[in-house]
Amino acid sequence: MGMWIAAVGAGACALGLGPFAWTYLASTGRRGTVDTVPHRPVAVVLGAAAWSDGPSPLLARRLDLAVRLVAAGKVDRVLVSGDNREVSRRETDTMTDYLVEQGVPAELVTADPHGYRTWDTCVRVRELYGVDAATMVTQSFHLPRTVSLARAAGIDAVGVGDPSLGSRRRSTLIGYARELGAAAKALRDAVLRPAPANGELTDKDA
Repeated sequence: MGMWIAAVGAGACALGLGPFAWTYLASTGRRGTVDTVPHRPVAVVLGAAAWSDGPSPLLARRLDLAVRLVAAGKVDRVLVSGDNREVSRRETDTMTDYLVEQGVPAELVTADPHGYRTWDTCVRVRELYGVDAATMVTQSFHLPRTVSLARAAGIDAVGVGDPSLGSRRRSTLIGYARELGAAAKALRDAVLRPAPANGELTDKDA
């Protein structure tokens, strides 16, 4: 009985960790730094919490990476994707304003206001905005899943992650813990390829 329980436990553990391992394997060799990542035409910055006075600390760190990528000539423009509804404090408006304040020309910034989930962002970036090669920008804990989903959506994706552990320890540890569950949903998205949540792939301003 004990061996049977151990075998079942090991199998359950493997099933639970399998999707998480997939995100790392599918993004192997495609996660780098501002200095090492190859050139891509677009940096795609994934949305995160916006506060009443600007981006949250984690979101600001993502945007700072995009600023550095533009300054280093590693990308030509930036596409910010998030939830731009009032209930989310206008994430993409906040992201755009921050980038412009940091010196990125406004004409180089495009906003996708319906990036409600990572998969939604990847599909919309590819199908609606015509991006087939990009540098995905987010926190390091989120990067393997982001790059893997972007590739599943048909984007030649590499990624740059913000190693936020030193400055935002609690938020970062929570982020890593959440990735275990999020990886299973990501693998399901990659296999089933659901339409974006808002159902719009024809109108950029919808």
